[in-house]
Amino acid sequence: MNGLRVYVNTQTTETQDGCGVFYSRRADGPYYRWRYDEKLTQWRVARMRLSDVTPKVLCTTNWKALPAALQRNMVEHYQE
Repeated sequence: MNGLRVYVNTQTTETQDGCGVFYSRRADGPYYRWRYDEKLTQWRVARMRLSDVTPKVLCTTNWKALPAALQRNMVEHYQE
């Protein structure tokens, strides 16, 4: 997954159903927000409008810090 970056919000601790909220972006593409939906027991993704994202508050995070299920979802989402 060339050029993929994963972020967390450094300004506030974002959680959804007890899990962290993550953002991703590949190269110069759009930002995506990933959150866990406990009712569906799966990670949900939403494409963010640039006006809804403040890149200055996002900080890159380590791929290994992500839950395994989220890693799998991101791989599927960004498959070439």
